[in-house]
Amino acid sequence: MDEELHERVREAIRAIPPGRVVTYGDIAGLTRAPSPRLVGKILSEDGHDLPWHRVLRANGTPAPHLAREQLERLRAEGVLAAGEKVDLRTYRWADVVAEPEPGLFD
Repeated sequence: MDEELHERVREAIRAIPPGRVVTYGDIAGLTRAPSPRLVGKILSEDGHDLPWHRVLRANGTPAPHLAREQLERLRAEGVLAAGEKVDLRTYRWADVVAEPEPGLFD
């Protein structure tokens, strides 16, 4: 994998503020990663020091094997879920997804 892309993905995830979430696809689009799955792979292999819990699937749900811990961490930051689904319209970090700061992830 391209080391530069790897670091762009890590930086984008590191930048997600507490109380906000993004999807794997948001991060892929922002960093020009070829797929959301690659973002998940990077998080699973090298995301222990990142706010990984702020990254959700496209439908607002956590990965099943992480759901309990992920939802607890999000709840501690004020992100509430209905069942196991976070309302992306309410909690999505739209600022960076819509208009990233120039040069932030280039």
